[in-house]
Amino acid sequence: MQEVAIHDNEFLRQFETKIEGGGLAKIEYSSQERKIFLTKLVIPEDLKGGEFQERFIKAVMHNIEERNLRVVPTSPEVAGFLRRHKEYKDLLPVGVRI
Repeated sequence: MQEVAIHDNEFLRQFETKIEGGGLAKIEYSSQERKIFLTKLVIPEDLKGGEFQERFIKAVMHNIEERNLRVVPTSPEVAGFLRRHKEYKDLLPVGVRI
């Protein structure tokens, strides 16, 4: 599985990656203290729910993990990803369950 290269656009508060064909996939966020709230996943319809979406969210989780932050998924797609991938449950703040 090929890894997705992401960029943290702090000005627009979103993680981004370029898609073949010139598009852009992004996860919008807001941050507060040591928590990052993943609020909205925006990717083309034909890539939703597929392998690309999984790889993109994994890349974002690895970035958050490296920065030693906690993640609060308010996006339904990100929350579903965390339900399926229990290995990331340590990124959730104390008291937050998915």
